[in-house]
Amino acid sequence: MNIKDRWLLPEGIDELMPDEATQLETLRRKLVDMMQSWGYQLVVPPLVEYLDSLLTGTAKTLDLQTFKLIDQMSGRLLGIRADMTPQVARIAAHKLKGQRDVTRLSYIGSVLHTLPEGQGASRNPIQLGAEIYGHTGPESDMEILQLMVAVLNVTGAVPSLSLDIGHVGIYRGLAKFSGLSTTQEQELFSALQRKALPEIEALLADYQLGPDSKQMLLALAELNGNDEVLDQAQQLFATAPNDVKDALENLQAVAAMAKQRLPEVTINFDLAELRGYDYHTGIVFAAYQAGMSQAVAMGGRYDDIGADFGHAQPATGFSLDLKTLVTQSSAVTDDSKAISVVWADDQQQQLAVEHLRSQGEVVIYQLPDTESSESRTLILKDGHWLVTEAGI
Repeated sequence: MNIKDRWLLPEGIDELMPDEATQLETLRRKLVDMMQSWGYQLVVPPLVEYLDSLLTGTAKTLDLQTFKLIDQMSGRLLGIRADMTPQVARIAAHKLKGQRDVTRLSYIGSVLHTLPEGQGASRNPIQLGAEIYGHTGPESDMEILQLMVAVLNVTGAVPSLSLDIGHVGIYRGLAKFSGLSTTQEQELFSALQRKALPEIEALLADYQLGPDSKQMLLALAELNGNDEVLDQAQQLFATAPNDVKDALENLQAVAAMAKQRLPEVTINFDLAELRGYDYHTGIVFAAYQAGMSQAVAMGGRYDDIGADFGHAQPATGFSLDLKTLVTQSSAVTDDSKAISVVWADDQQQQLAVEHLRSQGEVVIYQLPDTESSESRTLILKDGHWLVTEAGI
């Protein structure tokens, strides 16, 4: 590399400057404290693990996103985590097994991706999330949704926030009921994600399904809107199997609770929302800010998580990239109120500086042969160290 280019970072790898780093650290402290006030205990998984442990359960789809290296001590293959969720599942299933019926855990840390997840996305996001283990009902889904909104509220995202909510059990149940092959299920899944109605109609015609199956699968693409679409779905899915009806009842229960618990948030129910279809087992959701096409937070239910570690249990949770929220924020750190003090060997001055810092003030020593740009200054006046505004 040319010496002039040594400051360059790899494509998709970024860093935070002082203002952004300060915002991120301030948010991190607030959010960790807030999640702990909800009963979510903080865990700190390692940056690297043995690859066969890291890519278990929900993480099997992360193989291509995971950087790999050889452990010089054991000779085994290691992976740098691309997602902390499976690590937290391992902790819940192995390290905390049997400690309580319901376990609530939170986490925050850097992850690394081999490829960006979207255009302009960072390959080294800072992931924050929370999980509930050990409960299967809609109440835990609702709690996770509330916590996610509360977290986004701290970051300032809520005034323009909307939620998209779906349930993978509806499509999965209808595909099984219709007798779709694995290939057909994936073809139709892809078309549903793009809301490509002509393509969906053509595929269903080729599959030669019964009239009930065809009608219900076709309806999925257009069942998108407020909670009224759940009432429409209940009528359209009258002949559906019980697992589909159970999934719909789960969404209806969440919708009823959301009216009371999240009245300030716009909620859209999309029965063709199948984010994480390969590993989610129930409700799935994503949070969006007005004018943004990428979700700012997402999550869902994945029951039987932890089976690869010997302890399968139901779980629901969410995660977000805290760094993206910070870099997209318009907030600016205010350094204009910092206090400058001339460097001196004076014990009383040092005590005054320590006292100010203990009160939350920023005190910066003006080193010899330098000038201060701060608006306030600590000066000695009448035998006392006092803070004065510049020019006074």
